[in-house]
Amino acid sequence: MKPLSLSKFVDDIRGIVRKYRTEAAYSLNITIIHERWAIGQRIVEEDQNGELRAEYGTNLINVLSQELTFELGKGYNPRSLAYYRQLYIYFPEWEILHTRVQNLTWSHIKAILGEKNEKARLWYMDEAAQQMWSVKTLERNVGSQYYDRLLASSDKDAVSDEMNRLTAKDNVVITPEQYIKSPVVTEFLGIAKDATYTESELESALITHLQQFLMELGKGYAFVERQQHIVTDAGDYYIDLVFYNYLLKCFVLIDLKTTKITHQDVGQMDMYVRMYDDLKRTQGDNPTIGILLCAETSEDIAKYSMLNGSKQLFASKYLTVLPSEEELRQEIEMQKHLFLLQKGGATQ
Repeated sequence: MKPLSLSKFVDDIRGIVRKYRTEAAYSLNITIIHERWAIGQRIVEEDQNGELRAEYGTNLINVLSQELTFELGKGYNPRSLAYYRQLYIYFPEWEILHTRVQNLTWSHIKAILGEKNEKARLWYMDEAAQQMWSVKTLERNVGSQYYDRLLASSDKDAVSDEMNRLTAKDNVVITPEQYIKSPVVTEFLGIAKDATYTESELESALITHLQQFLMELGKGYAFVERQQHIVTDAGDYYIDLVFYNYLLKCFVLIDLKTTKITHQDVGQMDMYVRMYDDLKRTQGDNPTIGILLCAETSEDIAKYSMLNGSKQLFASKYLTVLPSEEELRQEIEMQKHLFLLQKGGATQ
């Protein structure tokens, strides 16, 4: 047992570390929002310039996205730039906006930008900051028109109590360490994404070896990206592995779960495939393929998803190029065994 004076000393140091980490997280958060507001301001200024409008027309954001993405990397796709523009249009005075964004992240701001009513936007922003709402809670409240229902209700306490009950499990306090490791922050800082930020050690190890496994198959796989960030109006999504197969002329998406596959997981993969066909697939590409993997100890399986599957010739062809379920099962099981050995654990 530590002496009382030593315990007090350790607590003091721990408090100092937490204080400055919290300040750093909040400062960085404000900086991210300010940067995106300033980008939006510049886009609006350029968009309103007659000569530039004539030169670029409605393609201004696409041109800007290509230039910035090539030089700076993630965070500057057309959808994101459109959000930055909208932020400035809704909040043209930074000082007024700055007073409202304490305790809010960029993900909070994106959720609020979906609200068309100006008074509702300001109210959601103030309430989310004061009540420390999670992003999920804020998204639920905006989507369920909580402001309008509260305003119209004669029993506001009942509406508020219901909201608190339905969102109780969502309001988890995020630590400064978790915030600093978020994909939004790593993109802003230009730091390469590390899958261990968002995946367990086991899942990260499996994804690493699955990437190598597919490349070693020698059946036309070209690696595209790991933990690929897809931005949609519905939210941000991260796909574990993305390949392009030049024999099939299509993208191949892989998502891995360390628990038993659920209907929700299958539905999510189908959504990924739909999003990829809508956002990434180009003329000449065949329908995107999704592979959903399960690494549960007692059941290592793979499920394939290919929408627009009426092209039976293509469907039969991809079975000869993709690894079989048995090959994937064996690879997952072998890598789990190696992982346990490396960690000093025992296998059954």
